[in-house]
Amino acid sequence: MNGSTGTFALLLTTILAGCSNQSDTKKEESDPAVPVIQLTQRDATLDNDYAGHLEAVQNVEVRARVSGYLDKILVDEGRPVRKGQLLFQLNPAEYQVKVAEAQASLESAQAQAQSAEVEMGRVKLLVDKNVISPSELKLARAKMETARATIDQAKAALANARLMVSLTSIRAPFDGVINRLPFKQGSLVENGTLLTTISDLSQMYAYFNVSEKEYLAFVKKRQDPGKTTVREVELMLADDTQYPHKGLIETTETVFEGNSGTIAFRARFPNPKQLLRHGATGKVRLTTDVDDALLVPQKAVFEVQDKNFVYVVDGGNKVRTRSFVPRSRVDQFYIVKSGLKPGDRVVYEGIQNLKDGMTIVPRPLNSDSLRALFASAD
Repeated sequence: MNGSTGTFALLLTTILAGCSNQSDTKKEESDPAVPVIQLTQRDATLDNDYAGHLEAVQNVEVRARVSGYLDKILVDEGRPVRKGQLLFQLNPAEYQVKVAEAQASLESAQAQAQSAEVEMGRVKLLVDKNVISPSELKLARAKMETARATIDQAKAALANARLMVSLTSIRAPFDGVINRLPFKQGSLVENGTLLTTISDLSQMYAYFNVSEKEYLAFVKKRQDPGKTTVREVELMLADDTQYPHKGLIETTETVFEGNSGTIAFRARFPNPKQLLRHGATGKVRLTTDVDDALLVPQKAVFEVQDKNFVYVVDGGNKVRTRSFVPRSRVDQFYIVKSGLKPGDRVVYEGIQNLKDGMTIVPRPLNSDSLRALFASAD
């Protein structure tokens, strides 16, 4: 009897154990297998884009300095010119007449000076012989000095007249490219009339505004002897293509704009093929290194009422929603400011099928997948 009872008890235990194992197996089979990534700190490269305004290193207005009829236009819009090249020719006839008048006045003044000099010599001789009083000599000497002053005045008038003639020939102040020509040949232009502008496009300035916080971070890093400030910047053109040459940050303005609280940086870009033009726009991309950044894949994040959440896997393989505050974005990652810590296990994919408190079967990403994932942040 005792042997039968023992055999029955053993059989019952085996059956119950088998049922329990089947129940656990079914439970594991019902839990979804989900890719999971463990958060770690890594060095990352952060790209910040800023609206940029491009200006030529030299861009000046070419204006008429005398009035007259526009006789010749010797350049065309968009054409390169060299320093000293003749651009416009105003009719010089009026000013050439003034040169002739000034030349005649000079010759007359010189003749009067010679006459005054001869007169002074004659008066001096008479004074020496006591024929006339010494006061007559003083008067003759004053007349001679007046004649000499008249010569100087006539020379100045002649130089000014010749200058006016030279100003009818308008030349390029430096090597550059001609812009719009608003006047046609034969137009009457006045002193100060804008004839065109000329741009030196060999290099370009890109101006962009950064916040006070970003400015301070840039300056502090620059002053840190243990770190090298990233001074190179890239330029994204209006068609979202990258400009092939990198620029260099040269300087910053000294005053923050009151309304926006930003300050302007200036970067210089080479422009060998003159693709960039004065007045164009683009996005200046400033790349900085972030040490020990805690990265969360963008694919693991979902938003609720403008807040960012992830599913964190606890020790019992249950998922719990947790909010975090991102500092910024880099490629397909968020850089965590607060709310998460290194070592947290976060669901990487399939978050749309999960609910808070659900049990999962975590499937950690393999090493190859991790390397491919983080390669974009390096």
